[in-house]
Amino acid sequence: MEKHTKTQTQTILTIMHVLAWIVFIGLLIKTGALLFTYILSYFKPIAAQNLYKGLNLYDLRQSSFYNYSLHYSFIVALSAMKAYIAYLVIQTLSKVNLQNPFTAEVAGRVAAISYVLLGSWVVLQLSSAHSKWLAKSTGELLSSGNGGEYLFIAGLVFIIAQIFKRGVEIQSENELTV
Repeated sequence: MEKHTKTQTQTILTIMHVLAWIVFIGLLIKTGALLFTYILSYFKPIAAQNLYKGLNLYDLRQSSFYNYSLHYSFIVALSAMKAYIAYLVIQTLSKVNLQNPFTAEVAGRVAAISYVLLGSWVVLQLSSAHSKWLAKSTGELLSSGNGGEYLFIAGLVFIIAQIFKRGVEIQSENELTV
């Protein structure tokens, strides 16, 4: 009777897969809560005082519904993009085969993660520009961050995607020579 033991890498990937599901579900709930509170604030402006975890955009809501909606859309978009990244991680981890780790599908998913991370950086830059414009024109100070970490991580993941892509090329060359 042969006992099948998991390698340490398999165990880590299984744990990461479970954690990715937890993060994905949490981010979906956060995005849903953000959307719900926005809709609620549309009908009841007082709700803008405590949107999500103490976020108070009531003064902005009162001064300009358009700017309030635009700023809030950046917040929702960033949350949705994080959830999508978690979803892509789940898909990637479910497709990884340790016997044959370099596949075009996995390389493509890793590249997609880097593109969504880059898109998140762009959304954060737009949000930051909007916040700076609001500070100048209305005196409303809103924090958004600079998003440098998104750009850095997007670059790292893109490099990993290129390594996977090269791994696929080498693996297919090796299969042809056997």
